Amino acid sequence: MAASAQEIGFRELTIQSSDGSTRSVPLVENRYSLGRAASNELCYADDSGLSRQHLSIERDGSRWVLRDLGSKNGTFVNGNRLKEPHVIGVGDRITAGHLLLQFGEKSSPLDYTVVFVESAPALIPSTTVGTSLEGLLTDEKEIQGGGHMHALINAGRELAGHKPLNELFELIMNLSIKAVRATRGVLMTLEGEELCVRAATGEGFRISSTVRDSVIKERRSLLVRDARLDQAFADRMSIVQQQVRSILAVPLQTDSRVIGLIYLDSPDFVHEFTRDDLNLLTVMANVAAIRIEHARLAEVEQAERMLANELEQAAYIQRRLLPAEAPPIAGFDLAGYNVACRTVGGDYYDFLKYEDGRVGIIVGDVAGKGMPAALLVSSLQARVQVLFDEPDNLAARVSRLNRSVKSNCPDNRFITFFIGILDPSTGELTYANAGHNPPILIRQDGSFERLEATGLILGIMAGAPYAHQNCRLNPGDLLVVFSDGVSEACAANSENEFGDERLIEVLRDAASEPAQAMIESVVRHVKEFIAGAPPSDDVTLVVAKRLK
Repeated sequence: MAASAQEIGFRELTIQSSDGSTRSVPLVENRYSLGRAASNELCYADDSGLSRQHLSIERDGSRWVLRDLGSKNGTFVNGNRLKEPHVIGVGDRITAGHLLLQFGEKSSPLDYTVVFVESAPALIPSTTVGTSLEGLLTDEKEIQGGGHMHALINAGRELAGHKPLNELFELIMNLSIKAVRATRGVLMTLEGEELCVRAATGEGFRISSTVRDSVIKERRSLLVRDARLDQAFADRMSIVQQQVRSILAVPLQTDSRVIGLIYLDSPDFVHEFTRDDLNLLTVMANVAAIRIEHARLAEVEQAERMLANELEQAAYIQRRLLPAEAPPIAGFDLAGYNVACRTVGGDYYDFLKYEDGRVGIIVGDVAGKGMPAALLVSSLQARVQVLFDEPDNLAARVSRLNRSVKSNCPDNRFITFFIGILDPSTGELTYANAGHNPPILIRQDGSFERLEATGLILGIMAGAPYAHQNCRLNPGDLLVVFSDGVSEACAANSENEFGDERLIEVLRDAASEPAQAMIESVVRHVKEFIAGAPPSDDVTLVVAKRLK
């Protein structure tokens, strides 16, 4: 027998993305899958840390069960990697890719300031008057009259100034109330499909949904002279209780579209609105709407100019953090490459040269893209320079780096990290891999090995254990360390990835070339593979080739 709604209770999943945005998902279906593929109910196509089908959350009677669907990077519950189906408890924190999910009770609905109440399907014209901007613009006599003309001229003069949007909304609200001597009013703008309050005089507005739809969808301006006598409103207790009598509602309309509305009312018949008031407010709202659009455009353009300038400076600084060139190492050929899919990125690589001749090879990938990821790259580079000042005790140093990342980074930010200490005299490589794509060691005979993870992604659990492993590069062998921007590159509208196997084949074909030429070959093949599609992730490559 299925559990009742009362037994199950209302649950919701809060999902925090790497850019800090939060999404609340009420759990009303029996199953949800999450991953990068579009077929998932919860699709995060841009999260490179997710598998295409990563995890599922399923209803089991009165419980919810979490399952990992064979994901590459794993699913973690409260810091522990999920190996078996897990019954989710309220407050559980689930990590998948660069997402942080939290299971909890469904929050109560918000108490909105403005409520649109259902009303009759059509307004009875006995006390309701309608007009439109188009009609007024073709019949100038409709807005003639000393007082109203003065108000219109004054509004034009006031709105001609350069005010920020928040002040502009308040100014329009005050001008509207003053022009028609209203008692209360609210100005709302369309943000997507929602109407948002931008300025108000008074509180507790309850507006007929018929009025809203007529103003927004039909571009009509409405005057209700006495809501008590209009059948469309007389039976609406919410309006009667407010003692609303006379109502004006007009669209904030530019030449091409409606961007919001102005609603005014007059309880207790302090002042009964007239048709002249309606005409005046309609034209004023048109002037105001055009001014709002101009102000928005100016703010957007200014913000874009500032952002572009800041991003260019950030990109320059970030490029300076990366090696200008690989250090010369006797018996080895080293090369590195990095390009961000945006102006700045979240990938990092470096070479550390030690006094005893050994060299450190480092590649990191910060969750997310853009400026937040770039800031964490800068922080990571500073920590690495301090913590890896000596080439010994590699596992302990990675553990210290993990604790630092965990204590200083936001909960939704993680870092995959690989470091290898190469001894050129012997070809021995000591490495630690914190959840990074397994680097590939290609032998001279064409066989290959993957240097698998020796610990968790940095930043998930402060006490996570890390270990180091050893391997040897013989003459003719080469090591490639890469970010998932290489292996997971896809053409537009395709889920077919470039993949490790294709990367290995490209490197085998170019094995006789210098390390830099090998990187250029990989980059060229990746670009050909995605067939002109913009890269969806940062691309980083480091090649270390032992000379024969």
